[in-house]
Amino acid sequence: MHPEHQAHGDLTARAATASVSMAACLLLLKGYAAWATGSVAMLGSLADTALDLVTSLITLYGVRLAAMPADRDHRFGHGKAEAIAALFQVGIITFSAFGIAWRAVQRLAHGDTTAHAEYGIAASLVAIAATLALVLYQRRVIARTGSVAIKTDYAHYSSDLLLNGSVIVALLLDQYLGFRSADPILGLAIAAWLIWSAWRASAHAIDQLMDKEWPEEKRRRFIDVAARHPELKGIHDLRTRSSGMHDFVQFHVWVDPHMTVAEVHKVMDEVEHKLEAEFPGCEVLIHPDPEGHVDHPGNALVETDVIQEVQEEP
Repeated sequence: MHPEHQAHGDLTARAATASVSMAACLLLLKGYAAWATGSVAMLGSLADTALDLVTSLITLYGVRLAAMPADRDHRFGHGKAEAIAALFQVGIITFSAFGIAWRAVQRLAHGDTTAHAEYGIAASLVAIAATLALVLYQRRVIARTGSVAIKTDYAHYSSDLLLNGSVIVALLLDQYLGFRSADPILGLAIAAWLIWSAWRASAHAIDQLMDKEWPEEKRRRFIDVAARHPELKGIHDLRTRSSGMHDFVQFHVWVDPHMTVAEVHKVMDEVEHKLEAEFPGCEVLIHPDPEGHVDHPGNALVETDVIQEVQEEP
């Protein structure tokens, strides 16, 4: 396995383990607070934490599987396990949100009240502090690895900050200001927020499963690096995709048709070394064509213009 991939795999595994540990501790704390207060908002927060634990376990398994090297049956590696884990999270979070919403509607219909606000508020304050520390750590891991599973986990735990704050507001309004509908109303708001954040986070996973092209800025940077070699006359049929922490690129290049196979091979090696330095761990497949040849007309225009611009720069 490439050292960069190994380092990223270790980072994502540590981030997922931190999520599991925190969720397990908060589950016990919120369980007592929900029992003591009878708050729907607190119950929603408890349910969310229980699902945090489940989804974090799925994430941990997903990132460990994604970090496994390619094998005989998975020649491109196991990177998409991260995207699958992320989609599992989305499904579980959405299911829990509908459960919270249903409990809030029942609460509005029956007019039940909460009790012992101090327990719920204390539990929520502890949860906010712990969650804030976790998301700050996850943000650093995402910046290093781009992990889609940790990114989904991050989106969920970021929403937990709002959720725990809403619990505090609900209990304060309900027990100290006499606004009895505040708790179930904020429970409904929490459910809506969970659904929205889950489906927003699912976009990254779906993009990877559908082999969406890299962002235009990253594609342009890749072409700029490749285009620096003076023997390349043009680039076309560029295709990019990501799978977990792994990037894959294939493209065709134009070279002088009079070059020998050995000379072309040397050029390809030099281009690959430059790309490897700029995009560590990226798997690159280059197909050389004689200058002017295009397998699929219409695909060469943009890349050819770019390579000419780069080589003309002083």
